Amino acid sequence: MKNQKGFSLIELLIVVVIIGIIAAIAIPNLLAARRSANEGSAISSLRTVHGGEMTYQATTGAGLYGTLTEMKAVGIVDEVLGFQDTASQKSGYNFTVTPIAPTTTAPAFFDAIGEPQVASGISATGTRSFYIGEVGVIYFEPGDTAPVADGATRVVTGGTVLSN
Repeated sequence: MKNQKGFSLIELLIVVVIIGIIAAIAIPNLLAARRSANEGSAISSLRTVHGGEMTYQATTGAGLYGTLTEMKAVGIVDEVLGFQDTASQKSGYNFTVTPIAPTTTAPAFFDAIGEPQVASGISATGTRSFYIGEVGVIYFEPGDTAPVADGATRVVTGGTVLSN
């Protein structure tokens, strides 16, 4: 018999099975890390919006809060966060900022929310939704619906204070 060199079919199948097992362990952890990074980015973006709103109100807004587009126009938020007027997308989250004009009995307010584009399943971009208002406290709610503040009392319902 001749001396044959190379791998047998069984050896190759064993290597493929081992690689499959490693991938089955690693991929869910990588997806969870991506979701966590997206949530961290969303929290940071809402803090940026809050600081931007305070700057806008004190300078350009003359006491009023601005939309993402208005803040982008004066250089307070970047091109990515201020891309659209009603909703902006960044790092797997949709951001919405709603300035509320003052009335004779209440000052100006704003509501800013960040909701994941996909909130469940393997392709989830985040598992929590976030809210921040003029007070600067970030609230979160599991799922794709952010907490809201009552228009009159400004009390946030349906959310838990983010403790970090």
